Order: sequence, then structure tokens, then C-alpha cells
Amino acid sequence: SDDIEDVSLFDADDDLSRRSKKSKIRHPVASFFHLFFRVSAIVVYLLCELLTSSFIACMVTIILLLSCDFWAVKNVTGRLMVGLRWWNQVDDDGRSHWVFEARKVSAQGSKTSSEAESRIFWLGLITCPMIWVIFAFSALFSFKVKWLAVVVMGVVLQGANLYGYIRCKVGSRKNLTSMATSYLGKQFLRQ
Repeated sequence: SDDIEDVSLFDADDDLSRRSKKSKIRHPVASFFHLFFRVSAIVVYLLCELLTSSFIACMVTIILLLSCDFWAVKNVTGRLMVGLRWWNQVDDDGRSHWVFEARKVSAQGSKTSSEAESRIFWLGLITCPMIWVIFAFSALFSFKVKWLAVVVMGVVLQGANLYGYIRCKVGSRKNLTSMATSYLGKQFLRQ
């Protein structure tokens, strides 16, 4: 009767399993900042003309919030909340290569990110660029040309993160094309 128990070498694994039982959100700080910078930039854009008459102060504030959001989502929240990351790498010849990674499933087959975190991540990642696109059309059609530059920065920075994480999630273009072809082939055979 050998009672052998698997014990983790580090208390972090044990702490993570205890914490996951208490809360569905394993990284509350990352979840907060994933939404904080995005929502703050939108709120500042909407309320800017009411709070101050200085366009430059508003523009700088919004661009700083968008930049902080871009950095936080790309470097921190994507890794912690959904296990995805992407970056650009320049080789010795000067050619640019985009690298997309997804966290491998652990040996037990369990995911290290929770469903709640995943929903928060993807909802914020998809919704906010759509809002900036609406702002872009609004600024264009209302002839607010000075705001168009700020809104384009919002679309570009948040759209880049959205594109990068979608590529991480579905894989490279070859995988995306083969997935679409496979799906359409299955649909055709069903009918």
C-alpha cells in the first residue's frame, strides 16, 4: 500500500488550482487593464470636447491611452488571458517575419485560461475596434478632419492587435485557407 502523492515543486501550481476554484477570473489585474485603456480612450474621445477646449491635450491623452492599450494587450493580457502572442521579427537580410504563437495544452489536457477571461479578452478585442471604425465614419461624414487622425490611430492600433490575435487563434494563412476549404467541402457533401 504505497500511498504516493504527486506534489508540485512550486507552490504556484498549487496556488493557481486553489485560486481557480474560488474565482473564474484567474488574472483580475490583467482583465481590468485589458478593458481599462480601451474604454478610457473611447470615453475620453466622447467627452473630450465637453471637458476641455484644447484639441492637443485631448489628442495626446487619447494616443497615450491607445498606445498603453496596444502594449498591454500585445505583451501582457494576450499571454495571460488566452495564451496567445504575436510579434514581428527582422532577420539578418532585413526581411520582416511575423510570428504567431499559441500556448500548448498542458499534459493533463486542462487549459490554463478560464472561459470568463477568454470572453472578456475577445469581447474587448473585437468590440472596441468596431467602435473606432464607427467613430471614423462619423468624423469623416461630419467633416471633423482634425479628429480623423486620432480616430485612424485608434483603428490602426486596435485593429493591429485584433488581426494579430486572430492570426494566432486560427493559424497562418495556409491553415486558414485549408480550414475554409475543408469546411466548405463538408457543407457541400452534407447537402
